[in-house]
Amino acid sequence: MTTVTFHRADRRLDGFAIHGHSGYAEAGSDIVCAAVSAAAGLVECTVNEVLGLGAAVKLRPKTAGISLKLPSGLSQTNEHTCQNLLTGMMVYLQSMAEEYPDNLIVLLDDDDEDA
Repeated sequence: MTTVTFHRADRRLDGFAIHGHSGYAEAGSDIVCAAVSAAAGLVECTVNEVLGLGAAVKLRPKTAGISLKLPSGLSQTNEHTCQNLLTGMMVYLQSMAEEYPDNLIVLLDDDDEDA
């Protein structure tokens, strides 16, 4: 099972963490893992390579994990762009999780609910 957890604090999505193999198919043929990886890669490249924002990225190959955390203090334009990217990724992966419920789960870790 692949688990994707989005993190929200101070009313903003500030990153995500992905871990686990979906188990849909063997490595190299797993369309669920490929789709999740592609979505994460697109967001990471857009944030860091295109926008140059320097989001922290951690790769954990042994556990099939990747995490991204946005920096704070972004300009209004970059903040808006990043919120749209992360929200789009979350909606896309939630849709996939509905189609592949035995292979993918999407969670929201919302620090704002604790306040």
